[in-house]
Amino acid sequence: MNELTVCLTFDLDAESAQIRQKENPVRISKGQFAIQRGMPRILSLLRAYEIPATFFVCGWVAETYPETISNIIVREHEIAAHGYMHEYLDKLSFEVEKTIHEKTNSILEEIAGKIKGFRAPYWILSKDTLSIISDLGYIYDSSLMNEDRPHSYTISETNRRIVEFPIEWFLDDWILFEEKQQTPSAVFEIWQKQFDALLELEEIEENGCVFTLTCHPSCIGHAYRLVVLERLISYMISRKANFVRMDKIATDFFL
Repeated sequence: MNELTVCLTFDLDAESAQIRQKENPVRISKGQFAIQRGMPRILSLLRAYEIPATFFVCGWVAETYPETISNIIVREHEIAAHGYMHEYLDKLSFEVEKTIHEKTNSILEEIAGKIKGFRAPYWILSKDTLSIISDLGYIYDSSLMNEDRPHSYTISETNRRIVEFPIEWFLDDWILFEEKQQTPSAVFEIWQKQFDALLELEEIEENGCVFTLTCHPSCIGHAYRLVVLERLISYMISRKANFVRMDKIATDFFL
């Protein structure tokens, strides 16, 4: 049986996309829930279990809610990049996209120090995204679905290599809870079965067995949903899972 590493990740975009798209007050308020209730509950849960996590943060969110970002950092979680206002990167020119990444990187590094990772808003990359973040010195991305374990990925435009942490729709709380309106028991079963299946696979190489979960504070932060996450954490701990930040895995095992 494999020893399974778990990367708990949270996409902290708050109401940035709704502000950018000039949406109505109700839609904006749903994003604000991430800051008002979601983040305090998540940080409390992680602290209770002494678990490190990776937070993909929009630059606008870091500017608007610096205290929240400070609370993430002081608890020794990782800050990674997630666009400035949760843009659709494939809709932008090279120059505009490059400016967005540079601006976000500057904001985050001023608060958190060197930024090592990136996740694309909406999980949509442009043809230039990976080259741009590589130029910024990022060592990993978490936006692709070509594998079910971390691996070294070659950026075709530059022939540089970057560590890729694959994601999947069924390992995203937003898809299951918000879009599919799945019950808590159904969500827990999906996540538990994926975790157990990875444990049993025999062809996974050493250090390759990583369970990556994507959550959003505005989604998982609701009380009944947070119970599902806590139940999953407790279950994974009972199966001897090792919780690790993405930057540590990328640095220790791939670079």
